[in-house]
Amino acid sequence: MLNKYIVYIITNKNKTTLYIGVTNNLQKRLSQHYFDSEHTKKSFAGKYNCHYLIYYEAFETVNEAIHREKELKKWRREKKENLINSFNPEWNFLNNEVF
Repeated sequence: MLNKYIVYIITNKNKTTLYIGVTNNLQKRLSQHYFDSEHTKKSFAGKYNCHYLIYYEAFETVNEAIHREKELKKWRREKKENLINSFNPEWNFLNNEVF
């Protein structure tokens, strides 16, 4: 995943809240989400304890990634769940895959 732009979806422990973001360093970004959710709780992800990775896609350019992020954010919950199910049917936490 080096030199790629990643669109990712994270959730909380109970999988009730979804957060969609984009980054070029998924490991670092997940660490930031974890720190925020455990300590500061200032961001959306922090407030809802979202730091468990359940979905990601890689793109060659930042523009492609941002376009996809915006597209996913407009989707209804059901459509997002279908996307996650097609990639990760058990909704396993994938954090260890990127570390």
